[in-house]
Amino acid sequence: MIIGIGGISNAGKSSLANLLKIELEDQYKVKILCQDDFIIRESKIPLVNGLTDWEHPASINHEMFLNAVKRESANNDIVFSEGLFAFYSDELTKSYDKNIFLSIDKQTFKDRKKRDHRWGSVPAWYIEHIWASYQRYGKANNIIGIKKIDATKRYDLRNIVGYILS
Repeated sequence: MIIGIGGISNAGKSSLANLLKIELEDQYKVKILCQDDFIIRESKIPLVNGLTDWEHPASINHEMFLNAVKRESANNDIVFSEGLFAFYSDELTKSYDKNIFLSIDKQTFKDRKKRDHRWGSVPAWYIEHIWASYQRYGKANNIIGIKKIDATKRYDLRNIVGYILS
């Protein structure tokens, strides 16, 4: 089973995938694949105002990511495919058995991003750019049966597990 988990930066995609893995790994062999691990060489990524545009779909090697998802699905019971562009590639999206989308409002995103210093300080204009890229490339529109979760609120993990196993 392949599960796509999408949403903007700081929505909680990785956290949710890890919680689900902990919840399911007693009964299933589970693997998490994060798109951040499939970035192309930085020199090949487009720039925005002189900075690397990590929020552009061209920053990800989509073919390598898709191949990894396929390979891991042959070796695991459940594979979580998570990232900002989890639903960008039609071919990848078609491979998913279940789809989860974490949404947060713009102010929550900005507040969380300002507290996130994993990659150093991010200028305010780049935070706006991240939101704009998410609006353009990261949304999960027109996906039938997608489970949308308001990640600004506490969610019921058992409900999500039930969705996956249904």
